[in-house]
Amino acid sequence: MSRAPFQVFVYLHRMSKENELEFALFRRSDAGYWQGIAGGGEDGESPIEAARREAFEEANIPTNSMFHRLDTNVCLPVIAFESYKDWDNNLFVIPQYYFAVEYCGPITISSEHTEVAWFAYAECEKRLHWDSDKTALWELNQRLLTGRMLD
Repeated sequence: MSRAPFQVFVYLHRMSKENELEFALFRRSDAGYWQGIAGGGEDGESPIEAARREAFEEANIPTNSMFHRLDTNVCLPVIAFESYKDWDNNLFVIPQYYFAVEYCGPITISSEHTEVAWFAYAECEKRLHWDSDKTALWELNQRLLTGRMLD
């Protein structure tokens, strides 16, 4: 399969037993930092199809779960991806799309991660490596707190 020139990022969220919002972060096995589920599109996938597939592959999240697209979007340099050599040589950046899914079931992580843990917003924000991921987390937290999730 060929990698499409876009990236997806998925946050899992839930309410804790204490009725507080929590977000799942995954520690990357290759770099050691914490993030949500991330990956690229394949072949003719749309961003939402890629998000569903990546969430299933990396954490065993059912593909029929309710995913919500966030407004946060960023562009990433193509050189961050091995596949950039196969893309149009006039392409310098690719979009990253953010999604959220409420999930309370068991998580089975793939070899791309060494661990998964649930954190409250403040702790999650501290652990995130990339500023754009912090922006998306802030948006998601605000949407959940105000009841204004997008469909």
